[in-house]
Amino acid sequence: MMFGSGRLLERLEKMLDDGINGTFEESDYDETQLSKVESKWLRYLTASKLSHKQTEEERAKLRELVSDISHQTKTPLANILLYTQLLQEQQLDEQSRQLAAEIQSQSEKLEFLIQTLVKTSRLETGTFRLTPVKASVNELIGNVMAQVMPKADKKHITVSSSPCDITALFDMKWTAEALFNIVDNAVKYSPEESCVEINAVAYEMFVCISVKDSGVGIPEGEQPLVFGRFCRGSNVAQQEGVGIGLYLSRQIAEEQGGYISVNSVVGKGSDFRLFLPK
Repeated sequence: MMFGSGRLLERLEKMLDDGINGTFEESDYDETQLSKVESKWLRYLTASKLSHKQTEEERAKLRELVSDISHQTKTPLANILLYTQLLQEQQLDEQSRQLAAEIQSQSEKLEFLIQTLVKTSRLETGTFRLTPVKASVNELIGNVMAQVMPKADKKHITVSSSPCDITALFDMKWTAEALFNIVDNAVKYSPEESCVEINAVAYEMFVCISVKDSGVGIPEGEQPLVFGRFCRGSNVAQQEGVGIGLYLSRQIAEEQGGYISVNSVVGKGSDFRLFLPK
């Protein structure tokens, strides 16, 4: 009896190992020669393999769809922006100039939204793979500050950072995207002539990049939700934005073994913290 039970456990273990290793094949087993438990295990593993295959097929279709959307919208949007720029160079009355400027603004928003959705979809479906390497946090912060300064200058906002000699494990291009989204929000929701501070601190296992602002802040009940897709705070609903930047930032951080947190007080500002593996 013990011998028969041992053989049964060995066969069940082999079936499970095949399922884990991706080498399970239903044809390898004759159900008429299996015990009741083995037969149930066989049907479960067969269904699991079929489900995995269907998931992979759906991911492939989604990757193809995302690629098609990106390709099909690129040229029309570029043409709209080009024609709008040419229109603005003509002799227009004040109302026409305002309309042309609005067309350009809305087209740029649409272009940004499509690009962000494409990036998010490619991350979620595994089309893009991040390649974290040891890199300079100071260089990362500098790259992001250079991108955000034009917008900050328009609002007379000071963006400051203390130089640091810290390295972390991250993908420079994608992490710059994640950090830019956070800093861009800080500038967007801060009052004119205020300050945004970016600082890095090294802990035992992580490097923390803090982005502090003195903007509108986030209600306490909404703070756990701000990293959700298309989520926007109730106190900024009337301002520009689509609510996907922080979601993308979180995806990028988690893909590299990091995470993002936020502390905020309404009317006093927010402190977003991006943690990267050390």
